[in-house]
Amino acid sequence: MRAVVTGAAGFVGTHLVAALRERGWDVVGTDRRPGADHRADLVDADLDPLVGGADVVLHLAGRASARASWREDFDGYLHDNVRATQRLLHACHAARVGRVVLASSSSVYGGAAPLPTPEDAPTAPVSPYGATKVMAEGLAAAYGAQGLDVVVLRYFTVYGPGQRPDMLLARAIDAALHGDELLVFGDGRQTRDFTFVGDAVEATIAAGTRGPAGRTYNVGGGAPVAVRDVLGRVAALCGGTLTTAGAAAHAADVRDTAADVSRARGALGFVARTTLDDGLAAQVAARRAALAAPSADRR
Repeated sequence: MRAVVTGAAGFVGTHLVAALRERGWDVVGTDRRPGADHRADLVDADLDPLVGGADVVLHLAGRASARASWREDFDGYLHDNVRATQRLLHACHAARVGRVVLASSSSVYGGAAPLPTPEDAPTAPVSPYGATKVMAEGLAAAYGAQGLDVVVLRYFTVYGPGQRPDMLLARAIDAALHGDELLVFGDGRQTRDFTFVGDAVEATIAAGTRGPAGRTYNVGGGAPVAVRDVLGRVAALCGGTLTTAGAAAHAADVRDTAADVSRARGALGFVARTTLDDGLAAQVAARRAALAAPSADRR
């Protein structure tokens, strides 16, 4: 299989590229950042030679962070999540790529969806970021109607080694290891469906090779946990206490998330296999190793 991975230098992308290469796939990774085979911005790059001949394009590139989308220039989110997606889908359609997998987010559901949330629940995002993901999914549907084989994955709170430093668990681990105070939005009773990055990768690979065209799948860990409980586990793994400071819930945050993964289980054979305790232990161990490295950024 020849695969193109966009966002290859990102959190999930780095794990995905490694997993595909371990399976013997011919992989080309592209990203704006260093660390990818092909460094380019999808909005202005020549995409024809990149996607030509690909069996599957796994589109993980995009600008993340629901909270930051309220304070940053919205043009950046349009550029990275909407314009880049349209150009890539257009190039894949022209090149007759075998399949495109679009990485979306549980943020498309907003806070009013039933729990656990099925894929046919209405989309009602509560952040500009979530709105751009809905727009990207709409583009996928439009190109799908013109014959492009596109599958959409809605990731739920992916964590694990290499997680973005602005994410809760990455911040919590650093705070616990350094003895710093952690800012927590909300009362801590809100729940999240944490998904280990290795499980998200397996679902992504399965979506590239299995299941019908045009389908959308939730990718979740399957066992939502309260934030305060997860922080307690982080503190225990880090060998100490974790001091927190509370702040009001952010406008971009929903109260609870829980994925109904029955569709992905049936069509893709997806089952999350990493427990939260094992996944947290892996993330803590990876962060300890990174901090111990000679060139580590210790803060």
